[in-house]
Amino acid sequence: MRPRSTYRWFVVFVFFAFMLLHQSDKLLIGPLTTPIMEMFRINEAQMGAVFTGALIVGAVLYPLWGYLYDRYARSKLLALASFIWGATTWLSAIAPTYRSFLATRATTGIDDSSYPGLYSLISDYFEPRIRGKIYGLLQLTAPLGYMLGMILALLLRDTIGWRGVFYLTGSLGVLLAVVIFFGVREAPRGRSEPELADLEEIGVYRFDWKIARGLFRKRSLVLLFVQGFFGVFPWNVITYWFFRYLEAERGYTSDAVMVTMVTAVLVLASGYFIGGALGDFFFRRMPRGRLMVATVAVLLGAILLLLTLNAVPVANRGLFLVMLSITALFIPFASPNVVSTIYDITLPEVRSTALAVQYFIESAGAALAPLLAGLIAVRSSLKDAILIICVSAWLLCSLFFVFTAYFVPEDIRTLRQQLQQRAEAERSRGAGE
Repeated sequence: MRPRSTYRWFVVFVFFAFMLLHQSDKLLIGPLTTPIMEMFRINEAQMGAVFTGALIVGAVLYPLWGYLYDRYARSKLLALASFIWGATTWLSAIAPTYRSFLATRATTGIDDSSYPGLYSLISDYFEPRIRGKIYGLLQLTAPLGYMLGMILALLLRDTIGWRGVFYLTGSLGVLLAVVIFFGVREAPRGRSEPELADLEEIGVYRFDWKIARGLFRKRSLVLLFVQGFFGVFPWNVITYWFFRYLEAERGYTSDAVMVTMVTAVLVLASGYFIGGALGDFFFRRMPRGRLMVATVAVLLGAILLLLTLNAVPVANRGLFLVMLSITALFIPFASPNVVSTIYDITLPEVRSTALAVQYFIESAGAALAPLLAGLIAVRSSLKDAILIICVSAWLLCSLFFVFTAYFVPEDIRTLRQQLQQRAEAERSRGAGE
């Protein structure tokens, strides 16, 4: 039985709230860095270990979460992930020493790799032709969560302290765990696929090692995995170094940096939904549609960033803000289309695993990018570091997207044939009973 339209939008609302607050909790440690360092009397290197610990734990656990989501009920596992988020944040809030804080903060990475199951469950509530918009809507939570975390930290750290902020966000995680556990129903895997849409009942499909190994024989999927390593370079370089670039090389004050980045982030956030919607539009007309949107977007991002940082005078802050905002609009276009394409070519019972592999590979790129930018900046400048890494990565990604677009129609046809065979088997089984 297909879920009611109103209920599936309730699920989207719950997951949007989960991702928004989770991202806020994950990213607010940045604005809280100074009071935490003062509390434990630690230096930048020791604080850097706190950041790295959670990133490593999250990266390592991606494959495990992917397997569990494809093997068991995703809705219950997402409730568990939300509870872990709340519990580990509380543990880091009560940590009395630096060493205990280092350990407990590392455990907050456990739930950071829980998103593949969320996207997989959503794919069984929404048919392929509109998934890009839904994923784009959900991915708005990354930039909005960053802003919310920054606001919470700056408003509350001087009144309730950094521990109080963690108590607050941890409590929200536990509350959402209850909402997800009792409010979100598991959907049969493949329920929203067109080939299976008219069936009253469909079989139960779970993780299969043979099918999982077959993921690495899909040429389009392997190419997406490879581009994922490079695709996160620009985002992480901009996240970690653009504030510093504005202050050190363009002479911005803290207030000017805040206005510039908030404006750019708001425009960037809209790019997730617009990119997903455009991907859906062109996908309904041709199987390469999503990848066409991704290819054009990364090329435009490279060109616009090059013009923004090189051609706009330091003194012309108004033009710089306009150009930076236009650039920011295109940066996230590829993201919802990559997720949608992965689900366009993989069977429902291994979709969490496929996306977990994608995110695991991306995590490696995410860890390397800030360091590489720092090394280049020492020898040249931050502007050169940002341009060299971002433009090079986007050009590489455009090539990978072009090659992926060449192979993807065949992989889409293969999936549709597999689902059609399943539908016929289900009908035969129903007729036999």
